[in-house]
Amino acid sequence: MNIRFGYELVYTCPQPTPMILMLHTHPSRVSDLIRPDEMWTSPQVPLELYKDGFGNTCTRILAPPGSIRLTADALIHDSGIPDPEYWDAEEHPVHQLPHETLVYLLGSRYCETEHLMTEAWQRFGHVRPGWTRVQAISDFAHDHIAFGYHFARPTKTAWEGYTERQGVCRDYAHLAITLCRCLNIPARYCTGYLGDIGVPKMDAPMDFAGWMEAYIGGAWHTFDPRNNQRRIGRVLIARGRDAADVAISTAFGSNFLDVFRVWTDEAVE
Repeated sequence: MNIRFGYELVYTCPQPTPMILMLHTHPSRVSDLIRPDEMWTSPQVPLELYKDGFGNTCTRILAPPGSIRLTADALIHDSGIPDPEYWDAEEHPVHQLPHETLVYLLGSRYCETEHLMTEAWQRFGHVRPGWTRVQAISDFAHDHIAFGYHFARPTKTAWEGYTERQGVCRDYAHLAITLCRCLNIPARYCTGYLGDIGVPKMDAPMDFAGWMEAYIGGAWHTFDPRNNQRRIGRVLIARGRDAADVAISTAFGSNFLDVFRVWTDEAVE
């Protein structure tokens, strides 16, 4: 199957403003692109691409004073198969974990392991290690937090999501990631596109999605605490320790987001 995806963002800046944008498809999916997700700007400005420390594709621009429109409209081939399940995937003792996974055991800006360590072991210490335990954590985050866009705020941490029991997809992911790390399971934050493919359409504007990956069974595996089901058609943009590492835009100056539109749908062939 093919999926059409893209975005339209319009920012207003009172003065020239440097920006870092994280909107390109992750390098792991570039080979699946049928029509590339080339970024267009109006007015036209120079684009400088680079890879960050997590391997994500970033774009640097200098936004001019006034309004700037950013857009892309791409087409990607997808297997059409839901996220795979590996119930036999086992946890690894910390001393046997690959070096590159260890950073995903540590606390980070939105994932304060020190606040949830006791809770994590009390709730999940007795659960069968491996896939079963990570799924139990995903189940808990899904049931513990009530979803609502009006609950979103950029400063909310995993601990605050846990205590307030309200949030959006990033808050579900942050809570589950933190609980996994408390139990010595490497977990990282993912952002990307996730359309309503194979599920009932949501009566809400499309947005970028947040989920997580856990390292068990010698590989990274997708878990989605917000939806808590295996889904079709994820298009990964970026991975990091938490949402701070994968912000779609980081502006070094005053700016206002005037238009935010995202689309991702199965393309009619």
